[in-house]
Amino acid sequence: MLFLMTDQHRVDTLGAYGNPHVRTPNLDRLAAEGTRFDNCYTPTAICTPARASLLTGAAPFRHKLLANYERNVGYLEDLADDQFTFAGQLRAEGYRLGLLGKWHGGVRRTAADYGFEGPDLAGWHNPVDHPDYLAHLEEHGLPPYRITDPVRGTTPNGSPGNLLAARLHQPVEATFEHYLATRTIEMLHRWAEEGWGGDDKPFFLATHFFGPHLPYILPDEYYDMYAPELVELPASISETFAAKPPVQSNYSRLWAFDTMPLEESRKLIAVYWGYVTLIDQQIGRILDAMRELGPADRTAVFFTADHGEFTGAHRLHDKGPAMYEDIYRIPGILKVPGGPAGQVRDEFVSLTDCTATILDLAGSDTKPAADSRSLLPLAAGERPDWPEHHLAEFHGHHFPYPQRMLRTRRYKLVVNPESHNELYDLHADPDELHNRYEHPELADVRAELTRKLYDLLRERGDNFFHWMTPMYDVETDYDTTLSAFENEPETAASVPGQAGEERT
Repeated sequence: MLFLMTDQHRVDTLGAYGNPHVRTPNLDRLAAEGTRFDNCYTPTAICTPARASLLTGAAPFRHKLLANYERNVGYLEDLADDQFTFAGQLRAEGYRLGLLGKWHGGVRRTAADYGFEGPDLAGWHNPVDHPDYLAHLEEHGLPPYRITDPVRGTTPNGSPGNLLAARLHQPVEATFEHYLATRTIEMLHRWAEEGWGGDDKPFFLATHFFGPHLPYILPDEYYDMYAPELVELPASISETFAAKPPVQSNYSRLWAFDTMPLEESRKLIAVYWGYVTLIDQQIGRILDAMRELGPADRTAVFFTADHGEFTGAHRLHDKGPAMYEDIYRIPGILKVPGGPAGQVRDEFVSLTDCTATILDLAGSDTKPAADSRSLLPLAAGERPDWPEHHLAEFHGHHFPYPQRMLRTRRYKLVVNPESHNELYDLHADPDELHNRYEHPELADVRAELTRKLYDLLRERGDNFFHWMTPMYDVETDYDTTLSAFENEPETAASVPGQAGEERT
C-alpha cells in the first residue's frame, strides 16, 4: 500500500475535481485509474486530531487527541498507550512500514514508536533545519534555505501577522517537497533490493507532504506559475459575519485579512496553486518509481489530505472554528489493483474511513477501527447501504471551542454551544453566506437535523449530546440531570451512567 497525503489542501485546486487552470496531471491520472470520492470529508479540520483519527480509525472525541501541541490548551498530547492503531495491527501481521514526511501525531511518541521507518520530522511546517534535510542539501551540492519578500498582514495589536507566503531562493531540487519524494524513492529502492511486496513481505509506505499548508514558500517558477488574473475570488470573500458566531470575525482579524488588498488575496491563491503543482510533480516522481520498480500493479494507492484551507474564503486564512466546506471537504482518491477505473462516487466518506480500508486490504479485522468503514466495496463499484450524512467535530485551536456538525445532501447544521447555531441550505447557498438557523420556513428542517445529530452522538457515545438534551427539542429516555440521589434506590441503577454511583 502507498499512502500519499497533503496538508491543508483544497479540493478545488485539482484538475480531477474540476479546476481548469491548475496543472495536476499525476493526481488526475491516479483518479482516472481508480476511484474519486466527491464527498470526502475530514472528521475535524485540524492536523493532529485528524491524523490521529486516520491512525486509529476513531473519532477525535474517542481517541482524545484533540489539538495541535503548538497551540494546545490543556488537552492530551499523545494517544493512550493501549489505543488501537492500524500501524500496530499491520506490523503484527508482518508488514513493513515506512513514513516520510509530516507526523504531527503527538509529542512523546514518534512515528518510529508505531513501527514506521523514516526520519523523525516533527512539527506543523517544513522542518528546514532538520539534520536529514541539511544532509540532503550537502549530498547534492544544493544551496541552503533562504526566503525573501514575505507576505503578511497586520494583527489587531499592530504587530506583523502570520507569514502567508514568501519567495524561496533555492532550485526545485532543494525544496522540502522534492527532498521528501527523493527519500521516498530511496526507501522504495532499498526495500526492492531487500525483497518486498510478496505475500510474505507486504508493505505500507506513506509520504505526508507538509504543503500546501501556509506559508506558501516557493521558488520563483512556482511562485509565479499562475497569473493572478486567472483566479476567481470566492464568493464568500464578501462575508459580513451577520448572524454568524462572533469567533469567525475574530479569526478574520487574527489572520489580518482586511489589512491586505484584494489583489494580494488573488496573488496568494495563485501562489497556492503553484504549491499544489509542485507537490503533484513530486507525487508523479514517486508513482513513476513504483511503476519502474514493478509493484505498481499489485499496490493500492491512496491520496487524500488531513483537511482543507480557507485561502481568503469567508475573509479567513488557515483553518479554525468555522465548519465550512472550504476546510472540511477534502480530496479522496483510491486506486485498488483490479478495480474499476475512472469511477466517481458521491457517498459521504471520511478520512477516518481510510483506516478500515487499509485493514481490509490487509485482510485484517476492521472492527477495532471503531468509527471507520472500509471503502473497498465502493471502490469495487458495489452499492452497499451507506449513510446519507457526515458527522464532524471540533474542539479548539488557540482556545477551547466545541462544535459538532451534521452535513446531509442539502443542509448543514452546526451546533455552537457558546454562540449562534448555524444552518445552511447548500443548494440555495453553496458558499454558506446565509445562516438560516432562525428562519421559520426551515423550522422543520432544523428540528429534523437536530434530532438526527442528537441520536448519532448518543449512538457514538459522544457526550456532547448532554448539552443538546435540555437545550433542544429531542427525545430523551434518561435522567437528564444525572442526579441519582433524586431517584428511589430501586430505580437509580436503571438510569444510564448512574449505576454504582454513591448516593446519599
